[in-house]
Amino acid sequence: MKIDILASGSKGNSIAISSFTTTILIDAGIAKKEIEKRLLEVGIRPDSINAIFITHAHGDHIKGLPLANKYKIPVYASEGEWKSIKGVDTELKQIMTGNQLINSFDVTAFDVHHDAFQPLGYAVVDEVGDKVCICLDTGKVDRQMIETMKYSDFFIIESNHEPAMLEYSSYQNSVKARVLSDIGHLSNEQTAEALSKLVKGRGEKIYLTHLSSKNNLPELAKMTTIRALSKKGFKEGEHYEIEVF
Repeated sequence: MKIDILASGSKGNSIAISSFTTTILIDAGIAKKEIEKRLLEVGIRPDSINAIFITHAHGDHIKGLPLANKYKIPVYASEGEWKSIKGVDTELKQIMTGNQLINSFDVTAFDVHHDAFQPLGYAVVDEVGDKVCICLDTGKVDRQMIETMKYSDFFIIESNHEPAMLEYSSYQNSVKARVLSDIGHLSNEQTAEALSKLVKGRGEKIYLTHLSSKNNLPELAKMTTIRALSKKGFKEGEHYEIEVF
């Protein structure tokens, strides 16, 4: 399984997941031309995309959906999120429920907690049994999410903010309250706690994504997770790998 983080953060999110026979996108949150450019940079032809899966319909996750119309790519999103997604050709619209087989990929949707109609995370298993879980915008990680994400080889999860930095930021109080709520975004500590329940020290690869440019630092996000995993006896580079976007 090959994973390429094409974009991550409040300005746009898009992830390409590829195997021998299949390539899908999780979200298309940057301009169509930029997605095309970044796909080519990592060796993926835009016309080879088999499907696009949308986590939720905020602009930083769907801005580039005109890509679907250009290349006739099916777009999967929850029934609730289709209320907010416009401009996708009717024949390409697919409602995501449960499992979906896309060539060699088995894609499972799971509920997350964000201020959207029906936001989703995704678990993807390829033809050799490798598993990646994608958990982007969510205010908390519940038991069912942990159950679905267990036994993954790759974890793509947001580590959005450091609460102290957010508290002293210039954000309005209403925005701070939204970010900190159960339908907001994960803090570094929340992400670290979730990963400490998920990582088994068998060489998993962690991708920390969707960091706030104002209320977080890449090294801070990384070290928070490293500290949590060290308490379980796991060492970076020996038991797991970690990368920050």
